[in-house]
Formats: sequence, C-alpha cells, structure tokens
Amino acid sequence: MPALSWISRLPAPSLAMQRGCAVAAVVAQAGIAVTGSVVRVTGSGLGCPTWPQCAPGSLVPVAHPELGQAHQWVEFGNRMLTGLVAAVAALCVVNALLVRPRRRRLLALALSMPLGVVAQAVIGGITVLTGLAWWTVSVHFLASMVLVWLAVLLVHAVGEGDQPARPHVPRPLLRLQVVLAVVLGALLAAGTLVTAAGPHAGDLRTPRLDLPVASLVQGHADLLFLFLGMLVALGFALRAASAPALLWRRYGLLLVAVTAQGALGMVQYWLGVPEALVAMHVLGAALVTVATAALWCASRDHGPMPAEPPSEPAAGATASRKADVPVSA
Repeated sequence: MPALSWISRLPAPSLAMQRGCAVAAVVAQAGIAVTGSVVRVTGSGLGCPTWPQCAPGSLVPVAHPELGQAHQWVEFGNRMLTGLVAAVAALCVVNALLVRPRRRRLLALALSMPLGVVAQAVIGGITVLTGLAWWTVSVHFLASMVLVWLAVLLVHAVGEGDQPARPHVPRPLLRLQVVLAVVLGALLAAGTLVTAAGPHAGDLRTPRLDLPVASLVQGHADLLFLFLGMLVALGFALRAASAPALLWRRYGLLLVAVTAQGALGMVQYWLGVPEALVAMHVLGAALVTVATAALWCASRDHGPMPAEPPSEPAAGATASRKADVPVSA
C-alpha cells in the first residue's frame, strides 16, 4: 500500500474547518511572539537556563537557590505554548492532506507551519544557550513574523486553487506591494535593533547591542515614514485603478494598523519604554504583518477551488447493481 494511502479513506474536512484552523494558526503564531515579549520584559529569558530542559536535570521548573521561581514559570509557560502552536500546525497539515483533490500550494503552506515550529524551537534553544545574545532574539522574532505572513496566505489558500496568481490590479501595483513587503521586513528588523540596545534584555546579565538607542530609534522611525509614504502612494494608485471593494477594505485596515503602531511607538519612547507597551508594540507588529499579508492576498488569487472528484462506489455495491441489470434475450 502506498505511503499515506490510508489518508484517502478519511472524510474531507469542511471549508469552515479548514479556514478556522488556518485562522487559529495566524493567532497562534502571533500569540507566541507576544508571550515571548512578556518573557523578555519580565526578565525571565533565562528563567529556564538550559534547553530543552528547564533546569539542569529537570524538564519542569524546580526549586533552585539561583533561579527565581516566578521567572522559571514564565519562561516554562512560554515553552509549553509552543506545544499548542505545534498542535494547530499539525492539524493544518492533516486538513490539507484530507482535501480532495489534493492541492500542492495548500499543502506546502500547511507544511510550513510545523516546519516553522521546529525551526523556532531550534532558534529558541540557540537563544538560551547563547545567553540571550541580541541577534538570536532578533532572528527569533523575525521568524515569527514570517510564519504569521505564511499563515495568512494559508487562510486565503483554503478557498483558492493552484493556478498561477491572477492579479486584481495592474502589475506595477503588485511590484509596489513587493517593495512594501521588503520595507516592512526592514522596519521589523530595525525594531529588533532598537530592542537589542534598549533596557529590556530578558535578563540582567545579558549584554546589550552597543549602539546609540536614539540613532536606532531614528532609523526605525525613518523606515516607518517610508512605509507610510509608500502606503499613501499605493492608495492613490488603487483609486486610479478602480480597485475592488475587498482590496480597499484591506488597505484601510492596514493604514489604521500602521498609524496606530506608529503612535504607540512614539508614546512608548516618550514614556521610557514601559513593559506593558513593549508587549503591545509586538502585538502591533504582528497585526501590521497580518494586514500587509491580507492586502497582498486581496490583490491576486490562484483561481477557483477545483471540484471534488466523485466518490467511487464500493465494490460490493457495484456488483449488486450489475446483478440487477436484466440480461437481454
């Protein structure tokens, strides 16, 4: 029997179940980034100083004279959430395998979820073993944003086919969105540099990035203004191209998310980077990523879903029908 042939015997998931699981993946991937920021601002990054164990010789927090019990549980709780993210990712893959006919793009996006969880677990382990080196923390966060983007694409792939992308706007606007996505990546990376040089290291013993915070903040703000300027230009171009209503709604949500995130960042800087606003800023970064990816998806599609092939009758039923056919004289 071919590998995984038993999958074809299971009932195909409903469209609502597939989409719900994909939306859960978006929430899970964004949520684990936010809880990671909580670990950082509470100074619990090395609450579990080993990996994959929490404390030497124990997978769970233990009483230890040098390890704060609260810090252990904060870090351990964040690690346990990885299991929930992995479960959601695995369910997305099962759904994609059960869809008939099987769609290559849907399956590839679904597979990116558990593969991303594994990659994040490895990066997280490196982060702990290097004592929260700032560059490992930055990579950890940026990987989460990539997975958030892919999860949004998965949500849209549930209701699409596998055809080449069909644009809903002129191609120059698609290229502008590519540049917008690149600028978003640079904006997120610049934000991690600000955090790396800022006061929230995740642990008091962690060395910081030795660059002036004010200069890093200015560079981060400049990229935000560039992103906003490109977004305004895209709005005028969409108006000239008579973009569909869905695209306009996605554009409006992105504009609101970016504006709110920029305002939050300024308040955060003026108030001296309070802990609660750091977590909110990470959530805002995830929401901006979601909104940008959603605008990307609304600008193109991959054709309609292929029709499900008719189910073949069981062998016994086929023989019974043949027996009922009258024999001509």
